[in-house]
Amino acid sequence: QVQLVESGGGLVQAGGSLRLSCAASGRTYSSYTMGWFRQVSGKEREFVARLSWIGGSTYYANSVKGRFTISRDNAKNTVYLQMNSLKPEDTADYYCAASAAGAPSNVGDYPYWGRGTQVTVSS
Repeated sequence: QVQLVESGGGLVQAGGSLRLSCAASGRTYSSYTMGWFRQVSGKEREFVARLSWIGGSTYYANSVKGRFTISRDNAKNTVYLQMNSLKPEDTADYYCAASAAGAPSNVGDYPYWGRGTQVTVSS
């Protein structure tokens, strides 16, 4: 069982940066692939990035590639999403998720979710 709590959301101007954090608890946190998703009200939740526990490989949605970076600090049981060059279309609720699968990119691949943190990018 893994419990996840996101933080770091807020209001930022276009072109600015934010760093989201996801604090995890659970005995096997380091053995999970960690992912970030986002959701706009009325739309489906979409994949943003993941960091695999196998080899630490990362994978990003095309819409954020080159602007967002996912990382983890196993000593702190925390995963981060550094978001740079933010755009108004990045506005959404951002969710942290954990999966025992090696390369999960779909919502259904992740059994554990946080409650989300809101990010608003003004133009």
